[in-house]
Amino acid sequence: MEIDKIHSCYLGPGISPELLIPEHYFMYLLQGTYVAYDGEKKYISKPGDAIIARKNHLIRYTKNKTDGFFHKIVIALDEPFLRSFLEKHPYKPAVFENDDSILQVKTDALVLNFINSLEPYYKGSLQLDPDFANVKREELLIILLKQNPALASVFFNFSMPQRIELEMFMNKNFRFNIRLEQFAFLTGRSLSTFKRDFNKVFNEMPGTWLTRKRLEEAHFQIKNKNKKPGDVYLEVGFENLSHFSFAFKKQFGVSPAEVGKAQ
Repeated sequence: MEIDKIHSCYLGPGISPELLIPEHYFMYLLQGTYVAYDGEKKYISKPGDAIIARKNHLIRYTKNKTDGFFHKIVIALDEPFLRSFLEKHPYKPAVFENDDSILQVKTDALVLNFINSLEPYYKGSLQLDPDFANVKREELLIILLKQNPALASVFFNFSMPQRIELEMFMNKNFRFNIRLEQFAFLTGRSLSTFKRDFNKVFNEMPGTWLTRKRLEEAHFQIKNKNKKPGDVYLEVGFENLSHFSFAFKKQFGVSPAEVGKAQ
């Protein structure tokens, strides 16, 4: 069976479109390009590439079609499945230093044979039995752990995020439009502790600081990078253009379009 006969496939529970990755997932790209950004690094995947997106990491991604199509295979490795797997296949977590949001997977013969083996189970309108899906997920996980045993410390780390330094984290991640509760969770704090610690570090409440930082970044991108307001507002964490334009003018006294025209 050839990989080019396979179209998009998904195994596992639904993945939220949130920028905060809710579970680990494996992706093999069939057609198109996938570009992800985690606040520091950009990750570009092309057909034939395989990646692992890591739970409790922030990313923003775009999917670009080729010849009108974007096809991928996505397999979620959620915590209940991983706990069940660990009971049957005990692993000692090895040291894994890399904290990247996206991990590259070597597409060796085992991975490619696994991808090809999926085709009979999802072709046409066939609905894959959940028990059968778990068998294929176990097969993939065994392959990934054989390829890189240190991934055990990624997949089988079920602890909550540890408390981390706020200033560096927030300056890296302020562009991500997530709830304050999620920022608090990722920094290892309750919401009330997060707000209190945030005020001590920045002398501002989180909501005020986030709005100001996003607007300052947008102003810089429009003025110095010649970006259009319509291309910037989502990048810096605003949900819609009208709200962004209103807040921008309130902050700087001119509209984003006027700043762009002045260049």
